[in-house]
Amino acid sequence: MPVSAIIVKVPEAEALVGQLRDRFDATASLGVPAHITILFPFMSPDDIRPDILRDIQTALDAVSAFSYALETIERFKQTVYLAPEPAQPFMALTASVARHFPAFPPYAGAHAGVVPHLTVAQGNATDVETAAEELEQRLSRFPKVRAECGSVFLIENSSGRWKDMHEFKLLNHPKKPVGNQ
Repeated sequence: MPVSAIIVKVPEAEALVGQLRDRFDATASLGVPAHITILFPFMSPDDIRPDILRDIQTALDAVSAFSYALETIERFKQTVYLAPEPAQPFMALTASVARHFPAFPPYAGAHAGVVPHLTVAQGNATDVETAAEELEQRLSRFPKVRAECGSVFLIENSSGRWKDMHEFKLLNHPKKPVGNQ
């Protein structure tokens, strides 16, 4: 069934986690980039109209652009992930979008709270343990992941692969210079 999701893409993490995600996170092969989820599952792409996009932007306007880092490895039962620091702005984004769209609670209401995370591996315990060990080694060799959250993306999977549907800019998003200025 087609569904959408609201995410923060983290291209700065691809060098660190891309190969691990390819091996240990099935969503990577479906076109999902390294990301931190804001709201999943969200509505069918067929139901997303201009007024819905405006409402999402209004919800996201509750949080200004911010910087964060990914340095800490954490785990859920069968998942290893990088925890963003600070986590609070991600939680605020999720809370605001969920308030605007109460019919779509985070993770369909399956969890008592929301823990912002960038999934590196999920599945069986052996794969998760292997991925955690490799991620630990990579963290010692790769530059620390520092990123700016200036945009949030609505992605959808109506074709069976995830693709961008819309980009939302956060308030005070830094403008990147054009050319060599």
